[in-house]
Amino acid sequence: MVEATNFIEQIINEELESGKVNDVYTRFPPEPNGYLHIGHAKSLCINFGIKEKYNGKCNLFFDDTNPSKEKTEFVDAIKQDIKWLGFSWDKETYASDFFEKIYEFALTLIKKGKAFVCDMSPEEISKNRGTLTEAGKESPWRNRSIEENLALFEDMKNGKFKDGEKCLRAKIDMASPNVNMRDPVIYRILRATHHRTGDKWCIYPMYDYAHPICDYLQGVSHSICTLEFEDHRPLYDWVGIELGFNPKPRQIEFARLNVTNLVMSKRYLKKLVEDGSVDGWDDPRMPTLAGIRNRGIPADALKDFCSRIGVCKANSEVQISYLEACVRENLNLNAERAMGVLNPLKLTITNYPENQTEELDFEINPNEEEKRTRKIKFGKTVYIDRDDFSLDPPPKYKRLKLEGMVRLKSAYIIRCDEVVKDENGEVIELLCTYFPESKSGADNSGLKCKGVIQWVEENSAVDIEIRKYGYLLNDEEYAGQDFGERMNKESVSIYQGKVEPYLMQAEFGAPFQLLRTGYFKLLNVKDKTVLSEIVSLKDNFNK
Repeated sequence: MVEATNFIEQIINEELESGKVNDVYTRFPPEPNGYLHIGHAKSLCINFGIKEKYNGKCNLFFDDTNPSKEKTEFVDAIKQDIKWLGFSWDKETYASDFFEKIYEFALTLIKKGKAFVCDMSPEEISKNRGTLTEAGKESPWRNRSIEENLALFEDMKNGKFKDGEKCLRAKIDMASPNVNMRDPVIYRILRATHHRTGDKWCIYPMYDYAHPICDYLQGVSHSICTLEFEDHRPLYDWVGIELGFNPKPRQIEFARLNVTNLVMSKRYLKKLVEDGSVDGWDDPRMPTLAGIRNRGIPADALKDFCSRIGVCKANSEVQISYLEACVRENLNLNAERAMGVLNPLKLTITNYPENQTEELDFEINPNEEEKRTRKIKFGKTVYIDRDDFSLDPPPKYKRLKLEGMVRLKSAYIIRCDEVVKDENGEVIELLCTYFPESKSGADNSGLKCKGVIQWVEENSAVDIEIRKYGYLLNDEEYAGQDFGERMNKESVSIYQGKVEPYLMQAEFGAPFQLLRTGYFKLLNVKDKTVLSEIVSLKDNFNK
């Protein structure tokens, strides 16, 4: 027996041991009305993880029962995201594959006296549904004859009524303490062109009705859903029992993934795209899998994050810093190092020979077992980051200051002797002395300095736009308020920086750690190559 690591696997183990199920079959059921986001990654890892752990099967099942919001574009994006995460499905299925069977099952329910055609409008149905403490009111059309219901349902199918004029409802119990069981709508009239079936149908099944049927017809053994479907499980079971499903799939609910500072609503993500707040579904700030991939976050880091947060029954919220810690851990091991400066400040070494350059050894990744180095160019003039110099440094300041010393990474120790300012009093150049005997790897100068800073050589440096990202939401300041009130209007910071040429010659999209700055990748933004931040070096996660 497979060792269980969460309550879902415990349930599966018990059913396998008792003989209730022989094979484990799951499905991942997105609706193609938008792009997948990080919350879906947890469901993907659970469903495909069960498949792998139990040597079972998992289908990619598209819930395409609402054609007014669904597109082939979203279908293609969803498949690309799943492949990026490294998962493969056994069958690609759609609710629309089963529309004929779903319709026939509705006829079965009508013939059993378990469904009726109702003339009430959606507003009237909602008004008469009742409350948590008061029973609902039965529809005046609840007791239509089977023959009349069959004829009216046929007329619905044939387009003889307007949208919303009639619907098909299950006949269950208007006094049920579970409002989902109070004669729920299972078919509605909706004239909308379907992305697969075109205009063949003008009636479409509701998700709660189609869900158990599609699971059964696919041979699904365990329907893994998020916690908001727990109250819908009695209806899921009712459909299976009334239609005689054997074996009947079992629905199991788990807590959905909520992450601070991230928009976890497909509806609102769509709004951000449509109103131009972001540059599309794959904007690097977006929590969509396309955005995460475009940002440069490795698929393995995201899967590691989903594995670490585990599977539980109670809703909770995970700190964004936990995800970032997983990303840093992955990139720290795998990303090559490079040098660049976001805010360039010119630094001239006055005692370095004119027109001379040299090549220095630079370590590619200090975490590699077999150390590798490459050559970097050094000369009389370099650029450092403006943040690494201060005219009025605080106590214990370890970076460069007037008459202070630092080491230029992989190069020499320097001392700042003089500051050049422009007419506005802004520092525009530092004049420094270097100590030839302090060369990295062969230092016999006897000099001591605590600060080490990055730099790029003047003549070989490449000018490039560098983008750093903040969160889309300000959680700490606006917790509990609407997304619109919590939006971070300054979620992108743009710098005109300089980087060493090696970075520009590397494979497009490969991650790099810019020393002392963060992890970045080259990204194409509106036909312009920019250096785009993956994650900062600062780690706020308290392990």
